Amino acid sequence: MSILTGIILASLLGGVLSITVAAVFAMSARAEWVPMLVSYAIGALLGAAFLEILPHAFELTKNIERTAATILFGIMLFFVLEKLVLWRHCHADHCEAHVPSAHNHKHDHDHGRSGMMIMVGDTFHNFVDGIIIAAAFLADFRIGVATALAIIAHEIPQEVGDFLILLHSGYTKRHAFMLNLLSSLATVVGGVLAYYMLQSMHEWIPFFLAIAAASMIYVAVADLIPGLHKRPELHATLQQALLIGLGIGSIWLTKALLGEPA
Repeated sequence: MSILTGIILASLLGGVLSITVAAVFAMSARAEWVPMLVSYAIGALLGAAFLEILPHAFELTKNIERTAATILFGIMLFFVLEKLVLWRHCHADHCEAHVPSAHNHKHDHDHGRSGMMIMVGDTFHNFVDGIIIAAAFLADFRIGVATALAIIAHEIPQEVGDFLILLHSGYTKRHAFMLNLLSSLATVVGGVLAYYMLQSMHEWIPFFLAIAAASMIYVAVADLIPGLHKRPELHATLQQALLIGLGIGSIWLTKALLGEPA
């Protein structure tokens, strides 16, 4: 399989699979499973960042200090970007973070405005995911697969929240599903564009890998983990730790099954 085919398949499969699963969760009584999925996503994100992407970024770079600084810059960048998104969506003196658990009925009577804002943001996010997938596949096919799996894992709980916002904004289930599906095509666009751009810019691949790792670390640590602390009881904590370990283990297993890069 060629690298470009892998990028396109991973982008398409990631978008369609995450949106389909999210729609099933959002439209069924299984929505209570979402917190468990979030725990798994945390493990998959951290596993992909620390077991796959970062080791390969450090292996490819000619300047480890600059790559480490890029990771730090990426974490700060995503902090500022999220702040801007939160500032844009704050209502009067009440503001809630854009995480799956924070979606609520304040969007019920906005005549679709919140839904469209979510779609614009999600489309850009998917476009960036495509760039990250392409950079990972260009670095190594195995890294690309692991990155795609991690992105799918964290996209599902996010898409559940987006799907619910669209429903609360007045869209029908079918319309909400189609909008999310169209938005997911931005992943393919980002992936294909990045493939052709990075073909002649191999020195940029460690930079994009470092940004990808920063993105995954930030989402896991800043966006998803705080939500787990809302359930401090021992049973919930053990369940969360087990699922995080399962997420990390799935990345390690993918690495083992695909073998070491040549």
